[in-house]
Amino acid sequence: MSDNCGAPDQSAPIGDANGQTVLTGRVVSGEAPVGGAFVRLLDGNGDFTGEVVSSPNGEFRFYAAPGAWTVRALHRTGNGEASIQADGPGIHEVAVAVA
Repeated sequence: MSDNCGAPDQSAPIGDANGQTVLTGRVVSGEAPVGGAFVRLLDGNGDFTGEVVSSPNGEFRFYAAPGAWTVRALHRTGNGEASIQADGPGIHEVAVAVA
């Protein structure tokens, strides 16, 4: 990992969620991955919960509680966001397009 934020390697395989709620996905521009984007997790009230930097392949992940979430990506090439509903433990995938 190239940054010092303490976040795990965003491109490492997840495997089994082991009873956790995992929000994961990719930041893309068109069909191209966007690495180095600041990816923010906002709760159902729109409050900031966490931030990671997307991997060179645009991948990101958060470990969160079940519920409604917004994932927002900020990059020099553009910004974007997507909503995701995680109804319970497991791996929940979402793509965030930046423009």
